[in-house]
Amino acid sequence: MKNRSSKIQSRRELLTGALRYSALGVSGMLGGWSFVKKRRLKRQGKCINAGICRGCRVYERCGLPAALSAKQVLSGRKRGGK
Repeated sequence: MKNRSSKIQSRRELLTGALRYSALGVSGMLGGWSFVKKRRLKRQGKCINAGICRGCRVYERCGLPAALSAKQVLSGRKRGGK
């Protein structure tokens, strides 16, 4: 006869599983929230990099006013400005 406790989940296993899946759910929600936020900000024409153009991944193809201004200043320096 098999021991009945081998099939029954212990309290520790139950708690561990609940915490694991709760952490997985929270991390999934945070990832989804950040993805939706970036899409919303991009659609509204707002910078996703807090206006810091130097070192931004999308700087070269960005058309936001802060990036255009930075490009204009940098191109003026290259042509012989101060």
